[in-house]
Amino acid sequence: MSYPLTEELERPRVTPAVQWLIAINVVIFFLQLTVVSPSDMQGALGFEVRDLPGGWWKAVTYMFVHHGVLHLAGNMYMLWLFGPRIEQQWSAGSFARFYLLCGLGGWLTYLLFSRDGTVVGASGAIYGVMVAYAVMFPDSEIYFFGVVRMKVKWLVAAYIGYDLFRGILAGGESTGVAYWAHVGGALVGWLYLRTPSAHGLDRLRQRIAQVPDVPDEAPRAIPRSYPRPRERSSEIDEIVAKSKAVATRRPAPLPPAPKPSPPLPRRADELNLVLDKISEHGLDSLTGDERRLLEEMSRRLRDD
Repeated sequence: MSYPLTEELERPRVTPAVQWLIAINVVIFFLQLTVVSPSDMQGALGFEVRDLPGGWWKAVTYMFVHHGVLHLAGNMYMLWLFGPRIEQQWSAGSFARFYLLCGLGGWLTYLLFSRDGTVVGASGAIYGVMVAYAVMFPDSEIYFFGVVRMKVKWLVAAYIGYDLFRGILAGGESTGVAYWAHVGGALVGWLYLRTPSAHGLDRLRQRIAQVPDVPDEAPRAIPRSYPRPRERSSEIDEIVAKSKAVATRRPAPLPPAPKPSPPLPRRADELNLVLDKISEHGLDSLTGDERRLLEEMSRRLRDD
């Protein structure tokens, strides 16, 4: 039995998927003790080779029925110990799918290497969860049997090595423990984590969720406009700054020109409206006349 170190293994509260998985296993075991006899429950939900192909669904149900209290308690303790932190990193749906996938991996390995007896229990799925924890948090430390302090990666490796040795030693004969189901669940969990696309969408959602929204503004999926090139941005900012200076300072009388132009105060009022429009909607929202007004005021500033 393993016990967490509080300073090393910070386990979050029981997460939804872990809570539901534990609840389903406990309810089925309770029914096994009260309503249905253990042999009938294990026969209905446990898997034997002779169940194929008609009882294919037992490849899933076998992982929710257990031999006895110690079998159930050990598996649920490991799920409670390692599962919540993984689910917190992924999501409830991703964790539940991973759990079932590892359980199916345990069933398939049992089918290939140990075809004798009835296989029951969540150990294949639990071994996959243990491997995931060892890969994601390899240097977290726990007390093995409450005495030996060791890192999770070495503890999980020791469990898998022991089951692999016992499975090879037993061959295909039934020993009362589905060692090959344990090894298969661990192997499938490891292969899944090695897949480049594993949890790619979940990681993308987490990155998007970490981007803060602008205060006092409704969240939006894309910016209102594409970023402008640095050169164009600098030129526009310079024109806007000069135009604001023209609009705010006292207008000087214009020299007589061959072609009369509108008085500067009126043009300055129009310029203020254009500048307000730029501030609210961007430069691309200007009409042709408004752009000409902006260029005209810029030329007047340069002539001054």
